[in-house]
Amino acid sequence: MISGYRMDWGAALQFLPLLLRGVAATLKISAMSILLAIPIGIALAFMRISKNKVANAISAAYIEFVRGIPLLVLLMFIYFGFGGFVNVSAMTAGVSGLALFAGAFVAEIVRAGIESIPRGQMEAARASGMTYFQAMRLVIIPQAMKRIIPPLTGQFISLVKDSSLVSTISVSEITLQTRNAVVVTFRSFETWTLTALLYFVMTFGLSRLFRLLESRFRTE
Repeated sequence: MISGYRMDWGAALQFLPLLLRGVAATLKISAMSILLAIPIGIALAFMRISKNKVANAISAAYIEFVRGIPLLVLLMFIYFGFGGFVNVSAMTAGVSGLALFAGAFVAEIVRAGIESIPRGQMEAARASGMTYFQAMRLVIIPQAMKRIIPPLTGQFISLVKDSSLVSTISVSEITLQTRNAVVVTFRSFETWTLTALLYFVMTFGLSRLFRLLESRFRTE
């Protein structure tokens, strides 16, 4: 090898159980963040399309602000800045930061999906006697879901990868576990290669799951 570096996969594989524990932590953090980001995004999306100027302005300001700052800065602010006033654990700060960050993007995806449905669909539903909320639930949202699932898939896959940033606030997910393993083994190439493969497995599995969900909506 160049510079006399010799690979030793055995040394890296010894830490595979540690990396798998990191995978479990990453999946837990990602799942919790996604479950929080969805209602945040939906609420912001409905505020964004609302005729209420105050709600619309609040939603627009939040979305533009969050999308305009790096995720790492948001995590640091929650853990070290906000954490200076309220006791916040690293896990709570990590999940909150990811959820608040992803929620802004989910909001724009949901808003765009709803607004992509022809206005005549809402008018026809209201003319048939439906209330606004009935029309949204029974007519608009089912059609919009078919359009928002693909971009939501990409957003949630990005969230899984972005979860690596919570290692900067000492959350023991796969990236932090990898760094710990490298410090002990000095096998940077081998260990990070294993980590890359594990991330691929996670994101590919999530992609296939959403593909199945998308197929189901298309069938319906």
